[in-house]
Amino acid sequence: MNAQTIAQALTVQFNYTGHVTRANLLGLSDADALVQPQPAGNCANWVAGHIAHSRVGVLAMLGSNGPYAADKYQRYSRGSEPMADGEGASPLSEIVADLEATQPAILAALQNMTDEGLAEAAPFSPSGDENETVGSLLVGLAFHEAYHTGQLGVLRRVSGHEGVVK
Repeated sequence: MNAQTIAQALTVQFNYTGHVTRANLLGLSDADALVQPQPAGNCANWVAGHIAHSRVGVLAMLGSNGPYAADKYQRYSRGSEPMADGEGASPLSEIVADLEATQPAILAALQNMTDEGLAEAAPFSPSGDENETVGSLLVGLAFHEAYHTGQLGVLRRVSGHEGVVK
């Protein structure tokens, strides 16, 4: 993998997801963000917090400190329980502010990637791939974020708001 090429592609991805995530959360109240989809699934608050949790991991993998403690959004980690009545939920405005703070940090860290760094063994592999590299994991995490960004669009509608991506 060529670090410059991967950095350019990931910059485009994180710019798109950052913009669309921000748009999908704009105007949602804390109550709106806690509306649970039926029959199952996570609310917009959980999905946004999950993205914030993931982004700190992306920054750590890129050798950069996040703008908040790595465990701040542990409640939103993969496999955690859906939020019942907002139990354990961070205020949506705080999550949005933290997501905004990660955007320039991720873009800057991407520009410092090296071919050697991309080829290093990844700290984990969601798919259990024993050959997962930092580069392949970063590409997967960009997809992961895009997936959840799309969920936010649906959850925005579930909470009674008009969609923003047309």
